[in-house]
Amino acid sequence: MKSLVSTPALRWLRHAGIAMLCLGGMALAQAQNAIQAVTSSVQSGSEVIRVDFSRPLAAPPAGFTVQNPARIALDFPNTSNVSGRNSVEFNQGNLLSVNMVQAAERTRMVLNLKQAAAYRTSIQGNSLLVVLDPAPGPTLAAPPLQAFSEDFNRNGQPLRDIDFRTGPDNTGRVIVELANNQVGVDVRQQGRQLVVEFTRSTLPEGLRRRLDVTDFNTPVQFVNAQQVGDRVRMTIDARGDWEHSAYQSDNQFVVEVRARKVDPTKLTQGAGYTGEKLSLNFQNIDIRSLLQVIADFTNFNIVTSDSVTGSLTLRLKDVPWDQALDIIMQAKNLGMRKNGSVLWIAPKDEINAKEKMEYEAKAAIENLEPLRTQAFQLNYTKAIVIAQGLTGTGTAAGGGGAGTATRILSARGSVIAEARTNQLFVSDVPSKLQQVAELIQKLDVPVRQVMIEARIVEATDTFGKSLGARLGGSAINRRTALGTYPVLSGGSASSTSTNTGGVTTTTSTTTSPTLSFGAAAINNFINLPAGDAGGTGNAAGAFTLALFNSSFSRMLNLEISALEADGKGRVISSPRVITADQTKALIEQGEEIPYQQATSSGATSISFRKAVLKLEVTPQITPEGNIILTLDVNKDSRGVNTSAGPAINTKHVQTEVLVENGGTVVIGGIFELTESNDESRIPVLGEVPVVGALFRKRDRVSNKTEMLVFITPKMITDRNAAR
Repeated sequence: MKSLVSTPALRWLRHAGIAMLCLGGMALAQAQNAIQAVTSSVQSGSEVIRVDFSRPLAAPPAGFTVQNPARIALDFPNTSNVSGRNSVEFNQGNLLSVNMVQAAERTRMVLNLKQAAAYRTSIQGNSLLVVLDPAPGPTLAAPPLQAFSEDFNRNGQPLRDIDFRTGPDNTGRVIVELANNQVGVDVRQQGRQLVVEFTRSTLPEGLRRRLDVTDFNTPVQFVNAQQVGDRVRMTIDARGDWEHSAYQSDNQFVVEVRARKVDPTKLTQGAGYTGEKLSLNFQNIDIRSLLQVIADFTNFNIVTSDSVTGSLTLRLKDVPWDQALDIIMQAKNLGMRKNGSVLWIAPKDEINAKEKMEYEAKAAIENLEPLRTQAFQLNYTKAIVIAQGLTGTGTAAGGGGAGTATRILSARGSVIAEARTNQLFVSDVPSKLQQVAELIQKLDVPVRQVMIEARIVEATDTFGKSLGARLGGSAINRRTALGTYPVLSGGSASSTSTNTGGVTTTTSTTTSPTLSFGAAAINNFINLPAGDAGGTGNAAGAFTLALFNSSFSRMLNLEISALEADGKGRVISSPRVITADQTKALIEQGEEIPYQQATSSGATSISFRKAVLKLEVTPQITPEGNIILTLDVNKDSRGVNTSAGPAINTKHVQTEVLVENGGTVVIGGIFELTESNDESRIPVLGEVPVVGALFRKRDRVSNKTEMLVFITPKMITDRNAAR
C-alpha cells in the first residue's frame, strides 16, 4: 500500500514538530522560575527588599504604586511562589509587610507601606533588589542602584566590633559596629542559620572568633564571623522556632533573634488575625457548604461533625479568613480543634464531652498501665533535692516566701535517692518517666557563681584642747638657811594594767611639776590644771612662776598648763565570699565574749555574745547580666564593761540592691560629729577680764566618725577569676 503523504511533506512535518517541541521546552523552562525567599534590611536609611528566585530574571518586573493605602505592586509572569508563605510581616522602617498572590502562571507581590514612597529595582544574580526611597522627589533624579552600598566601600573598611547582648523576653541581640553608615548588609535565612554578609568589608584578627552564647538562654547559640573574599560573613546559629529582625542606627547594625510565640489553638500564627482576606456574601447558605468554601480557600482539611446543622446569612468583605471562620463558629456556638492541617468542627458541648471521656480513659489507663523503673545520673544537683521535688515533700521558694511543692509523680510512682553515687531511681508509668527526664534535664545544669567583696571603711578625726592654771602659796621655814634655793620638781606620768576575767583595765596617773623649798610644801588654793581633753591620754605641758618677798619668808606660786591633741585614723575591713546563684553565703570573723547569766534555778552560767565582722549575702543573676544582692552586713566590737557584762558596739546594714557585673555601689554610711566646749571657773574671779584667765579652765573637743560600706559583685567565668 502506497503512502498518501509525500516525502517532502513528511520532512516538513518533522521539522515543524521539532520546532514546536523546542518552543514548548523554552516555555516550560521559562515557567520554572519561582520565588524562594523574601527578606528585608535597612541600608543607609532606606529599606531594601531582597527577593530570591530559582533562576535569574530576564528583565525587571512591571509594577504600579497606590497612594492610599500606600502600596507597591510588582508582577512576575511565569513565576510561582515556593517560599511556603503568602504573607511576611516585617514592621521595619516604612515597610509593614509583603503579600504574595499566585494566579495561574503569574505571581503578584504587594508591598504594604506606612506612607507612599518611590522605589527602584535592580537584578543581582538570582536576586531582585527593591529599594524604597524615604522621600521621593519629583525634581531630583534618583541615583542608579549600582551606587548603593557597595560602591561606597571599594577599599574594604574593617569592622570595629562584634558583641552579643540579651534583650527583653530572652531576645538575643548581635551588635556589629561598622566602619561607617554606608556599609552594605545582606541578611538571609538558610535553614536553622541566619547569614549576615557585610559587603566591601574586612574582619580584623581579633574579631575572627566564635562566640558561644548558649548560657544566656536565648535562641542564639553561636555567632561565627569569617572573611569570605571581599565580604565579611557572620553566621548566627539558633535553636527552636524563632524569628528575626534587623535594623541599623548610624554605624551600629543590630540583629535581633527572638523565640516565635506559637499558640497551637490558632489557625495562623501572629498578632491578631493574619490570614488572607476574602469576601463572602450568602443568603441562607447551609453551614456545611459555607465551611466547605473556607476549606477550598485555605486548603485546610475540615472534618465536620454530624451535629453541625443549620443555615447562615452573612456578608463579609475583605476579612481575614481566620476571622471569618471565628465569626461563623461563634454565631453557631461551634468549637474547633486543630491537629496539624486538619480542623475538627463540632458543637462546643460535644467537644467538651469528648475531651472529658478522653481524660477519664487516660486516667484509667494510668491506674492499669505497668510501671517501669529508670535510673538518672545527676551531675550538678543533689539527688535527695530532686527526689523531694518529685514527691512533693520538699519546699519550693517563690515570690519571696516558701510553699509546699506539688507532686509530679503519679499516685503509684515512687523514687529512691542514692546519695553515694548521686543517682535517682524512679518507678512510674512511661508518660511520667518522660516528664521526669525533661525536668531533670532542665534542673541538672551548672549554676553560675558570684564573688561578693565588701569594704567597710571607718574613719575617725579627733581634736582636743585644754587650758588651765594653778595658784598657790606657802610660808618658808625661818630656820632654813638663806643659802637654800628653791627646787622645781618635774611632773611624771605612769600607767598600770590589770587583767580580770578576760577584761583588761588600764589606770593612768599624771603628776604636774611642783616647786618646794626644803621641807616646806606649797598649798594650792586654786587648782584648775589642764585635763585629758577628748580622752587622748596625753600629758600636758606647763611652766611655773614663783614670787618671793624680800625676806624669802613668803612665796606665791603660779603654774599655767595646756594640752592639745589631734588624731586621725582609718580602719578598712574587706570580707569576701563566693557563692552560687540564688544561694545564701555567710562569712564572719571576730570573738565571742563570755559573761555570767543567771539561770532559773538561781545559779549562774557562762554565756557568750558575738562581736564579729559578718557578711551574709544572697545573689541573683538577672537575664541582662546584672546581679541582685540581698545583703546583711554587721561590724560589731567590744564596748564598755557594765555590771551585766560587756556591751557590744553594733554597726548593721541590711538591704537589697541591683548592681551591674563588676560594678561597685555604696549601700550605706554613718556620719557622726561630736563637738563640746566646757569651762570651769572660780565664781567672780573667773569673770574678771584678762586676770580671770588664771581662775578658769577651758576644754574643747571635736570628734568626727564616718563609716561607709562598699559592695562589688562579680560573676565567675573561670577558676582563675577568683584569684
